[in-house]
Amino acid sequence: VPKMLSSCLLRRVILTVPLIVVIVLLLAEPLRSDQEAGTAIPAESRPCVDCHAFEFMQRALQDLKKTAYNLDTRTETLLLQVEKRNLCDCVAANLLN
Repeated sequence: VPKMLSSCLLRRVILTVPLIVVIVLLLAEPLRSDQEAGTAIPAESRPCVDCHAFEFMQRALQDLKKTAYNLDTRTETLLLQVEKRNLCDCVAANLLN
């Protein structure tokens, strides 16, 4: 019985290994013939990408500056409200005494 089991396992391995190799080869992304592996794309052929990335980063920076300014302004407003409330509570407490 162990001999039959080992031959059955051997047959499964012999059939499974090539099947796995074929699946990996089919799923692997083939290299394009117009671009060899390890070749850099010259900057002259992609200036728009760089320009768009720069513009995007500028807009993102402007948005961050606006958000930071709005948060700063909101924080100052809240602090002033708290100080005013504390002052009013203090004055009201003094008037009652």
